[in-house]
Amino acid sequence: MSRHVTRVTSLALGLAALLTVSALPADAGPSDSGLKGAIDTILTDPRLDGGAVSVVVADAATGDTLYQRDSGDRLMPASNTKLVTSAAAMALLGPDHRFRTEVLSTGRRAGGVLRGDLYLRGTGDPTTLAKDYDALAARVAASGITRVSGRVVADDTRFDTHRLGRAWAADDESSYYSAQISPLTVAPDTDYDAGTVVVEAAPATTAGAKPRVTLTPRTGWVRVDNRASTVPAGRPDTLTIERRHGTNTLVISGDIPLRGAATREWGTVWEPTGYAAAVFADALAAHGVRMGGPPRLGERTPDGATLLATHSSMPLRELMRPFMKLSNNMHAEALTKTIGYESSGRGTWSAGLAAIGAYLKTEGVDPDRYRQTDGSGLSRMNLFSAAQLARLLLAVQDAPWFADWYASLPVACAPDRSTGGTLRTRMCNTPAALNAHAKTGSLTGASALSGYVTDAGGRRLVYAVLLNNHLAPSVKSVEDAIVVTLAKSDTANGTIRPAQPPRTRATEPAADLECSWRKPASC
Repeated sequence: MSRHVTRVTSLALGLAALLTVSALPADAGPSDSGLKGAIDTILTDPRLDGGAVSVVVADAATGDTLYQRDSGDRLMPASNTKLVTSAAAMALLGPDHRFRTEVLSTGRRAGGVLRGDLYLRGTGDPTTLAKDYDALAARVAASGITRVSGRVVADDTRFDTHRLGRAWAADDESSYYSAQISPLTVAPDTDYDAGTVVVEAAPATTAGAKPRVTLTPRTGWVRVDNRASTVPAGRPDTLTIERRHGTNTLVISGDIPLRGAATREWGTVWEPTGYAAAVFADALAAHGVRMGGPPRLGERTPDGATLLATHSSMPLRELMRPFMKLSNNMHAEALTKTIGYESSGRGTWSAGLAAIGAYLKTEGVDPDRYRQTDGSGLSRMNLFSAAQLARLLLAVQDAPWFADWYASLPVACAPDRSTGGTLRTRMCNTPAALNAHAKTGSLTGASALSGYVTDAGGRRLVYAVLLNNHLAPSVKSVEDAIVVTLAKSDTANGTIRPAQPPRTRATEPAADLECSWRKPASC
């Protein structure tokens, strides 16, 4: 107990120091001029000219600040916002939390006929696959039901009807990383990209014919308007796939050459509740259960309804991995609204963010010093400082769920995508490889990297790096140089071995999006 109290006291002093140094001018810093000089030099990269930075490095055990640069300045954190949302989810929902998707009815049975409706009730699971809806339908059929006089009624009342986050870019509407949020949805793959469908267009066998188009999962909720053409081999591939605004019509246009590679796109659907209801209704039909009409949407399940089948998601500690490793925006938003529902009975962004804010306050993060607008960081209205993110990274180390949460962070140069995530191609062949655990963040003009690394002397460090308002397509190598410097150096003994980022813009690809958001993923 005395050791625990000593550690908590030391961390508290270190956290207080972060508040103090955040008021220092940019050229001020700790007495360790070697580390200060090394990181300051990295931050002179011309790609940051005219931009803004906020950086903190701290001792993970004591909280002592080893370096700071404008650490109190609020900048866009991009997907570093997920550090906040994920920690709050683990603390407030618990690592064993599971989402349930249920089939219920108030109807009466007469042999194989159910007189009434089937209610499909969602609680926010962003990982439900078409095969999970098929399993629910199979259980209904196995109970002996062959006909339902009513319809499938999709109960999505656990959340409100606001589908898109505040200040999300309108031109991202059909982009899979900006899908609509509903407590009833479908993921087409085991990246669990909820609210999306995979569209593949392959060349026909003869020139002049329309390309062959397939959907995963197969669903009538989405309509294909195929205007494209197969052209002779060697001609340019100009094929595009876009969803028409406000509809579920996918327009396939352009040319695809004979024997050319198929084009695959992940696109959002309009109204994911209807998508889930349609996939479930199709599964019922496949299992021999006839319905009395098409699905109805948005009605609450009556009290006292009988449970017929249920599907439970993986526990939250496991869901953390695809969420954080692949920087999944839809997971973040579903968790935010779930936090709101569980804390106040309201599945809204405002309720969820209020609960997250209350949690952050218990960890020493001042609610008057940041603005959180969504759970994922997709909104450009989010504002955090490096000092606040570092404070959170220090504070959560004593949480009983920390090991599971830490394991969800991407790992530098870990080749397996389920481990390395958005860092799996970064910092390879350096002491940071398989050492640095961190959350990435990427929007146009906003880049971030915050997490943990062990230095050459065995000292564990916390770092938070926020870079904003740069015009260069990417500044990821600047972030990497800071972390590699930490990994190469013995900070306790003052032995600093600086790393330098490449100075030419052609050395790294554009990073206006998280690399995992590009399909197929570039990381």
